[in-house]
Amino acid sequence: MTEIKNYDFSIEQIANSGQCFRMNKLKSKNIWQVVALGKTLNIRPMGKNTYLFFCSSEEYQNIWKDYFDFERDYGEIKKLILKIGDPYLNDAVEHGFGLRILRQDPWEVTVSFIISQRNNIPRIRNTIEKLCMPYGKVFPAPQVLAKYTEEDFRAIGLGYRAKYLLNVARAVDSGEFDVKYLKALSYADAIKYLKRFNGIGDKVANCIALYGLHKLEAFPMDVWMRRIIGEQYGGNFDTKRFPGYAGIVQQYMFFYERSLKK
Repeated sequence: MTEIKNYDFSIEQIANSGQCFRMNKLKSKNIWQVVALGKTLNIRPMGKNTYLFFCSSEEYQNIWKDYFDFERDYGEIKKLILKIGDPYLNDAVEHGFGLRILRQDPWEVTVSFIISQRNNIPRIRNTIEKLCMPYGKVFPAPQVLAKYTEEDFRAIGLGYRAKYLLNVARAVDSGEFDVKYLKALSYADAIKYLKRFNGIGDKVANCIALYGLHKLEAFPMDVWMRRIIGEQYGGNFDTKRFPGYAGIVQQYMFFYERSLKK
């Protein structure tokens, strides 16, 4: 067991933020379960910004500290956002208490956000659960998924996305899609590289850049974000006001808007 104290951390907010899909609250228990990086972590909120991680201190230091981006001072980033004096962003930041951008596995994020196209979060979670079911808690490697057929993917609910996922899995398996190379690219070059592959457009590429490559300048634009920018900013939102952390601003906005509409 490892006790964590962090003011800018809420496992519940992160689990419902739309950036990850295998983080769930266990039934009848005040425990959240995180399945990531080939491991399973249980987390129990203890009150007063304190959490109990069901792992050794060594595992926390080697894996989860980085995964939850705990070395970044989100309090300072929020101060920078609030200095701008934007009423909508002020409310979004306040509502998004505890949100952090996770450092997820780029391959899992690529698969997840190909599945996410024109989809809702419950269906995305369900499809990913079906995809992972034969392999326990381990996310299936590209070499595994490359052996699937479109019909296999359609059987678990991917629909038209089946061909996109199959193409990308085979591209990674063959080396045409080089994840290690991708990780070393700048944000702009990473977006160009990703959009070479059928089924990865601007929105999915930016999601992969933000959630899988931790390029915090990425600013994914989906239906929710277009609605916000149209209604609140007259269709014009300057991300250059947030150098190096526009993706964090996007997460606050996205989470706040979805919460309002619920």
